[in-house]
Amino acid sequence: MTGAMHEPKTLVDIRGLTIRFPGANGGEPLVRDVDLSIRAGECVALVGESGSGKSLTARSLLGLAGPHAVIDASQFEIDGRQALRFSEHDWRSLRGTFAGLVMQDALVSLDPLRTVGAEIGEVLVHHRLARSRHERRERVHTVMQDVGIAEPEHRANQYAHELSGGLRQRALIASAIAAGPALVIADEPTTALDVTVQAQVLAVLATRLEQGVGVLLISHDLAVVAGIADRVLVMHNGEVVDSGTTASVLNNPSHPYTRQLLAAQPSAQSRGHRLSSARFVTTMTARGQAEGDTPASAPVIVREPLPPRRARSQKVVLRVDGIGKHYSRRGKDRGDTFTALQDVSFEVHEGEVLGIVGESGSGKSTCANIVLGLVEPAAGKVEFLDTRWNGQGVSERSRRDLRPRLQYIPQDPLSSFDPRHSVRQLLEEALWPKRLSGPAVLAKSVELLEQVGLNAAFLDRRPTSLSGGQRQRVAIARALAPEPALIVCDEPVSALDVYVQAQVLDLLAELQGRLHTSLLFISHDLDVVRHLSDRVLVFKDGRVVEEGEAERIFAAPEHAYTKLLMSSTPAYRRSYLDDKDRAHGPVPEREMS
Repeated sequence: MTGAMHEPKTLVDIRGLTIRFPGANGGEPLVRDVDLSIRAGECVALVGESGSGKSLTARSLLGLAGPHAVIDASQFEIDGRQALRFSEHDWRSLRGTFAGLVMQDALVSLDPLRTVGAEIGEVLVHHRLARSRHERRERVHTVMQDVGIAEPEHRANQYAHELSGGLRQRALIASAIAAGPALVIADEPTTALDVTVQAQVLAVLATRLEQGVGVLLISHDLAVVAGIADRVLVMHNGEVVDSGTTASVLNNPSHPYTRQLLAAQPSAQSRGHRLSSARFVTTMTARGQAEGDTPASAPVIVREPLPPRRARSQKVVLRVDGIGKHYSRRGKDRGDTFTALQDVSFEVHEGEVLGIVGESGSGKSTCANIVLGLVEPAAGKVEFLDTRWNGQGVSERSRRDLRPRLQYIPQDPLSSFDPRHSVRQLLEEALWPKRLSGPAVLAKSVELLEQVGLNAAFLDRRPTSLSGGQRQRVAIARALAPEPALIVCDEPVSALDVYVQAQVLDLLAELQGRLHTSLLFISHDLDVVRHLSDRVLVFKDGRVVEEGEAERIFAAPEHAYTKLLMSSTPAYRRSYLDDKDRAHGPVPEREMS
């Protein structure tokens, strides 16, 4: 009896959840027969690819599945109440007080016209939880301190765009927990954040767990899940295909899809291999044989090798010499100068992949914009294909002939595509410098699509009708169209789920090796950079603090900041997958398909 009294309260208890939208998906449910329970002080993670039903399942707990959603379940209890009978008033009273929602993109989720303090205090006003402005202000400052925001009195008066990525995400968490909810629903809260900021955000969620708050975490990052979740549900095509404790699901996955997700993650041993080909196979452990026992089975990861690459050329494609960039601050710091880049120099050789890593605000994207000729440096110079690329006397007119040889793959292709244009028009625009005839343009467009794993049927599709992975493939095809010497890739896979990321990275590696194109690859994901890059630059506060061969940088970092980046990488990434690869040595070639 005593043990039952102290058992953590069940916050969510759902059985047989089915969600459908009339007229959508051919009438078939988007979520089917899902069981989900969350207790106080427990973190439950939903993982799976985009479109698997994770976010739809989570939003149904707040009555936010959509105005036309048809929800059915044999049991749907929220805070001990049958929520299928909730009115809109019931849901509104529950949001913020019982459950708080943390979205993926804080800059989009926070109101740009209101201060952070007003945003966090909104739930207190709505639910009348503060008797006066003074009390509300004090509670806002307290919750900001709780999530690790220093100087809350100052920060509360700032707007979202004035905060760093980490502070914005903390402010979003503060707005979700300001009313002291028993449940926090975090939907991809660390996607696109660098590893140090990611660690800070996860620490905030871990603190709430210690205080007895339940957490539902939606993520495609298995390393993040491994570090904080108690239980995991793996969703695929709207169904839960694998579930259990985090250790059991990640160490001994039972469903082929879960195994595919785990194997597709980049690791120290994946370099030179196709990530999307990775799979678990079972081998017999040497220990069991040596002891005379029945040989024990152990899963190891098998991958197909990428085609051999040509050796790096000594020809320099891009030379960056001592570039710097400064900006004048606005607002209360008007007149002060912010240094975005200071004395940055490097070279990119023909056929080389140069990775750039560093936290948000370290100067990575500013450097990329200078290389692309979109921003003028305050100091230094850039040479592309032995031609002065920017600086005094260099205009866009003088760059025009070489412009097609320098291409760009963005993080979010949808925002860089004209939504009115079809894929055919996007590729025709990229092929315009080649002055091809109409039939030749069509043939080349089809060839480009086939190179990136698509076909002619996609020519008449528009960007909004494509999945995230398909849009990224079109972006790569567009970048390859003018046969560039260098492609700048700025976080090209950060928003993609694990398996789509694996396919895109395989595509980049295969095309780069075959075409001998140079890549300047910018990413906050150290495992992705290690998997793909030949050399690495580490940026910190606008400077290059360490550079060298990729394997040397990752195996034996020398600078304190590089060591901090490596240590901030979730432990699952640093050890688990590498151990799986190393445990039994190379797998015989005959086992590869």
